Amino acid sequence: QVQLVESGGGLVQAGGSLRLSCVASGIIFRISAMAWYRQAPGKQRTLVAAITRSGNTNYADSVKGRFTISTDNFKNMYLQMNNLQPEDTAVYYCNADVLGSNNAWGQGTQVTVSS
Repeated sequence: QVQLVESGGGLVQAGGSLRLSCVASGIIFRISAMAWYRQAPGKQRTLVAAITRSGNTNYADSVKGRFTISTDNFKNMYLQMNNLQPEDTAVYYCNADVLGSNNAWGQGTQVTVSS
């Protein structure tokens, strides 16, 4: 089992920055990839950014050039979010792809961007 706990969300004005953190515990050596997802009210949960153990990254088109995902061997994962816009408002979730087990999810952290 892998447990994930997010932090770092909050209220920020448009153009501002936030850094989200995700702490992983448990059998983290079985994590093959991690990702950040977000879910806005009334919308489906969507992928924001992902990173593999080899360091390959993938970003949603809407956040390219503004958000940066990073990790230190999957013990912690971060999402640096710059130039935030109101459309970035959502609950952000940490996700881990665990070999031989179900994906793990955190409880989510709220990000609210005011115009």
